[in-house]
Amino acid sequence: MKIIALEEHFQLAEIKETVNKLLPNSHQSLYNPPTEQLEDLGARRLHAMDAMGVDVQVLSHQAAGIPQIPAAEAVALSRTINDRLAEVVRAHPDRFAGFATLPTPDPEAAARELERSVRTLGLKGTMIHGQTNGRFLDDPLFSPILEAAAALDVPIYLHPAPPSRAVANAYYAGFDPAVSESFATFGWGWHLDTGIHALRMVLGGVFDRYPGLQIVLGHWGEMIPFYLARFSQAMSHTTKHLQRPVADYFTQQMYFTPSGMFTLPPFQLTLQLVGADRILYSVDYPFRADDQARTFLESAPISPTDKEKIAHGNAEQLLKLSV
Repeated sequence: MKIIALEEHFQLAEIKETVNKLLPNSHQSLYNPPTEQLEDLGARRLHAMDAMGVDVQVLSHQAAGIPQIPAAEAVALSRTINDRLAEVVRAHPDRFAGFATLPTPDPEAAARELERSVRTLGLKGTMIHGQTNGRFLDDPLFSPILEAAAALDVPIYLHPAPPSRAVANAYYAGFDPAVSESFATFGWGWHLDTGIHALRMVLGGVFDRYPGLQIVLGHWGEMIPFYLARFSQAMSHTTKHLQRPVADYFTQQMYFTPSGMFTLPPFQLTLQLVGADRILYSVDYPFRADDQARTFLESAPISPTDKEKIAHGNAEQLLKLSV
């Protein structure tokens, strides 16, 4: 069974260094990422993929603060990232595909960069990390990006990013710094923030304006599946401006991936809500790299047909992959 994983990260050292100079007063994380694995785009990564049983990685660059830096610098750095990514994909077209990095502080430039990345470089969509200067994608400011993605027929992967400093201070502070940071980010906060991002896009009518737009959510839907029935019912009397029932946007214009959360209950809930046709696969390499990448799906209590859809078939269709 071929496995295509869609939330697999890399990092260019020079990009990280440049962004750190542009954001000298930014919050310094207490978490130490696996830098060597992030920066390796050759033999070591391929060996790790083989060991996990992953055939293809759809690569995306770490956010690296690009949504928070000045627009001109964001444009230049995004182009560099996408050019380098395209080179990596060309070197191993049977093992890698890529999601573009966009300079979201300049939405018009971001739309042009998405078009260049798809039409010229052959990338398969984009990954956007959280808010840009406190704004979610439902803000009309970002209409050029959404319009470009819809016109190009490529997805936007919404990846978590830390919540705003005001939210982090109000909701997650007051503990040991390491506890507060993990609570605000990968332990809870940034998943909630990403779920809110997707909900805002629905309530803001984004998917009515762009009925072909497709969004990908990791971590089994960033908390949404558990509360989807509640949200849909509770909001039904106040969402008359929408063209469809709220739940339809999640089953028709969103895909869900595990992001390395290899546990059955959230998978089974997501499967019941959206069906196998709306589930993709992701390992979250190098933050997760073990044999569960393959064995979780192989041992899942679902039909062989659904396993093939989730493992690679849905990704091949959505991303128009020929690998």
